[in-house]
Amino acid sequence: MDITSFIIYCFIVTFTPGPTNIVILSTVNNYGAKKAMEYTYGATIAFGLLLAISALLNAVLITFIPKILFGMQLIGTMYMLYLSYQIYKMDTTATPTSNKTGTILSGFLMQFLNPKVVLFTLTVIPSFVLPYYTNTPAVTISVVVITIIGFFAFITWVLFGTIFKHFLQKHKKIVNVIMALGLVYATIMIWI
Repeated sequence: MDITSFIIYCFIVTFTPGPTNIVILSTVNNYGAKKAMEYTYGATIAFGLLLAISALLNAVLITFIPKILFGMQLIGTMYMLYLSYQIYKMDTTATPTSNKTGTILSGFLMQFLNPKVVLFTLTVIPSFVLPYYTNTPAVTISVVVITIIGFFAFITWVLFGTIFKHFLQKHKKIVNVIMALGLVYATIMIWI
């Protein structure tokens, strides 16, 4: 397993702006860090749950249909390339919307409605973990590591929300290009 590509992919997907991170940023700016942390706890629990469900389903599929792994890797690759394109062309004039429900429940439910998270959780395990590890402890450790990375990403948006907001507004295009290129690199490393 190419740990570098795995970590880069996880960091890019979890740290780049998406619905959850934008809501966290908005909650910090409008209601404070305490309310944003409530939301973050719910989002992290759901993120880990989605990863666990994905790992279980993917492990069952690969056990019963071994050739499905190639198709899942292909889907994961296409999604990663699509995501890198979306990051590259991201609207640099958009501003986050306000969120008045920064609760654990709203953070939890948001993850199930967030296409970025759902697609990520469905692709990261078959693309990076299952080609090399299929035993339960290794897959479980991978789920825990990815969940922790996601939690750190959410906390980063809570702690440095204002700094990121100003930085992104000042250097949006450069940040988007760097993130997109990093994601393309991680995509290429899946196949090497």
